[in-house]
Amino acid sequence: MTSRPLSTVAFTGSSSSGKYGPRTGRIRIDRQDGTPILHTDTPALLTATSRGLVPHLSRDNVHLTQAIRHLQLPFESFLDRNPPVPTLVGGTHPLHTLLGFSPDNHIVILTLRDPSDGRKMPPNGTDFVSGQCTRGVRKVNLTAWKNYAAQCKPDLVVALSDTPFTPAPHSQKRLTKSIERSIAWLADFLRVSPADPSATQPRNVLVHLAGGIEPSARSEFAERLSEPIEQKDAPGLSPPMNTLNDGVAGYVFDLLPLHTALAADVSRSEGLASLDDDLLHASHHQRSSHETSTELAELFRASLDPLPADKLRVINSPTSPHEILRLVRDVGVDVVDGFWAQRAADIGIALDFRFPAPRHSTPEFSVKGAPPPLARKDEKLDLGHNLFDPRYRHDHARLASSFLDGKSSAELTPDSGSPLPMPVCSCHACSPHSPASRMLHSPVDVHAWADVSPSTLQPPFVRAYVHHLLHTHEMSAHSLLVMHNLTVFAAFLSGIREVLRHGDTAGDEFDREVARFEETYDERMSLWNEAERMWLEVEHARGKGRLAREKEKQAASTIGTAVDL
Repeated sequence: MTSRPLSTVAFTGSSSSGKYGPRTGRIRIDRQDGTPILHTDTPALLTATSRGLVPHLSRDNVHLTQAIRHLQLPFESFLDRNPPVPTLVGGTHPLHTLLGFSPDNHIVILTLRDPSDGRKMPPNGTDFVSGQCTRGVRKVNLTAWKNYAAQCKPDLVVALSDTPFTPAPHSQKRLTKSIERSIAWLADFLRVSPADPSATQPRNVLVHLAGGIEPSARSEFAERLSEPIEQKDAPGLSPPMNTLNDGVAGYVFDLLPLHTALAADVSRSEGLASLDDDLLHASHHQRSSHETSTELAELFRASLDPLPADKLRVINSPTSPHEILRLVRDVGVDVVDGFWAQRAADIGIALDFRFPAPRHSTPEFSVKGAPPPLARKDEKLDLGHNLFDPRYRHDHARLASSFLDGKSSAELTPDSGSPLPMPVCSCHACSPHSPASRMLHSPVDVHAWADVSPSTLQPPFVRAYVHHLLHTHEMSAHSLLVMHNLTVFAAFLSGIREVLRHGDTAGDEFDREVARFEETYDERMSLWNEAERMWLEVEHARGKGRLAREKEKQAASTIGTAVDL
């Protein structure tokens, strides 16, 4: 039997350390009709969405933010309607049409569950997975998921996986059941029903690498993916495949359930299994983040050992840029979820860091009078600024000291063509442009715009202004912060790519830069605790604020993550 891969996702890349270790590459994705979408350099940013929309951003803001290219759409939020609204749109690009994304510039990845949602869920069944929507829990079976994917036509789709979202730890029997179900569900997802001759086989399929925190279980799942398909299971898999892995475009690692399971495992070994959740989480936080990253790398390698190296590796819900750097160094990842940066915008944090880390001996931090983030007792800098803090009430500097704003960069650019002292943040908060067209409501508006040319660079929004917006509950504050944080996070990944491209073949330069980043920036992220406390105080002053279920979801989604530190 000749193997013919179903995927129209091509990953080409190189690593200085063979199968594992830091690597950079390029993704080419073709749609079902063969139309190419984007050629994306890796590691690349994956933007999280809620009900298909980037939180806090309008459609024009999404198109203004050049960092937004890959978007992850959890389908469970649409299950409050039957049939779900996206399945009713029709056309060539239903999801893009419904949600306002550009088919030429945006890649949509469809997954059933939100990978950043850590709430306890009812157990999955033999042929269904539980999803959470505004009307409660909904069961999605294999046939329904295949139909949803066929009707929505996403650019990539994640096959159903039996990931336990019941409280850890999980027994060996439960892990075995998870592996068996996940393999059977993947085979079913890739199979075309003989009863429906018009059906087409799903393409561009991603699969969760199952097995929990047991390396042997993860290895077993990966080996099952690579085993030759038995003749009795071959019908419907057309074009024919030698292994299920031939029908897979890449692999997904959800970090949130792994962090939760590791926390439960450590707490149980320390005799805290009978204590409440807060003490379990506190015990987990006392562990070294390096220890956790080492354990995660071992689990990922156990999964990837039997599998080829030329397929995408996607990680969801990393806890910090430090963890991302260690996983890039020790394993090699290609697409990184940006939920962490987006959550920072929710609680009023403007990110201010970059990779490679700026050198303190240079005058970079003081260019154009932008103070750097606060230094903690160990002299490590925060990763950003908590703009709820009263200290920013009269701070009229740009949001990030590690980047220039667009207008300052234009003023600093010498005629000689000398390089700028630091990169430029291209987000709409730091490099805003005057609108290309205007709506004039009165003769006064004509005079207001008299001296402003269309589409010209304007001064950046400053910290004091965003501080004011946050305290007056203006939604535009979070819009500006989301655009800024995603751009900073994308620049962080771009910095990783640059070091890997121009570094030495042994990867020593990348190792040195990772160590320097860890020495420069505070991984404990004390800033997050302070920002969340001040955010809650402002929310309380506002009144009831958000719905109780949203606060419950936010609290659960940060359990075991750096946001909760």
